[in-house]
Amino acid sequence: MSLSAFFLVLAAAVCHATWNLCVKRINGGAELVWLFSIISCVLYLPATIYIIVTVQPHFGWLEFGFVVGSSLLHLGYFLLLQAGYRKGDLSLVYPTARATGPLLSVSFAVLFLGEYITLQIAAGAALIIFGVISLTGGFGKRSSNLSSSLAFGIGSGTFIGAYTVWDAHAVAILLVPPLVLDLASILCRMTILTPVAIKRFDLVKSHWNNYRWEVMIIAIFSPLAYILVLYALTFTPVVYIAPLRESSVLITVLLGSMILGEGDLKRRLGWAVVILAGVSILATG
Repeated sequence: MSLSAFFLVLAAAVCHATWNLCVKRINGGAELVWLFSIISCVLYLPATIYIIVTVQPHFGWLEFGFVVGSSLLHLGYFLLLQAGYRKGDLSLVYPTARATGPLLSVSFAVLFLGEYITLQIAAGAALIIFGVISLTGGFGKRSSNLSSSLAFGIGSGTFIGAYTVWDAHAVAILLVPPLVLDLASILCRMTILTPVAIKRFDLVKSHWNNYRWEVMIIAIFSPLAYILVLYALTFTPVVYIAPLRESSVLITVLLGSMILGEGDLKRRLGWAVVILAGVSILATG
């Protein structure tokens, strides 16, 4: 794995952890997603237009279809995950989704993109996934809605695997600019959530008035985190990128312990070592 790809994904993980920390501080819902999505559109639209004008990428029906498909896959992931959090057990849905996502991403990449997985890549990926599952609480918690929680988690993870491979083909083979691909997804999400935002507009104003800087950080870092991953995918196989993205979970959980005072730092640091070992194995592959 090249150093440039490694540092792109690492930077993406830091961005992802930062905006998730801000989301947790605000503790908003769909109305918050709509708010930062609309700001992201305003901020990233000029750069997207500049890339379209200067690079002039080929944009036929196939490319357009992949952009639409990507938007729908990301929207499906978001809606299913939110439903899982409402109807299932967070401590089961989240680790299941985070484990299933990279596992299926790697599997789909081998099956549909013809990528090759070595023993070293498999070992690194397995360590990262195992560490993330353990870090986020594992599957051991008993729940009255165990089957539905696992179903939502696996379903969300399936969307992660699907959109990762789909987007990799779009940016690496069809040469769709990552900014264009991500902005289309944001526009789709924003459009779908507009009716919800209108109903909760008092909350929208409250978020903006009370957490303006946090909202701005989310609006900048949320797209940037995935755009960096997409650029890495233009020259690096999915089998490397998908597991390495899970390092964002490590950073998020540790920030939760140290900044938000969630505690359990000793256990979390122990599993952090396992994840970092997996990252090291993967990065040197």
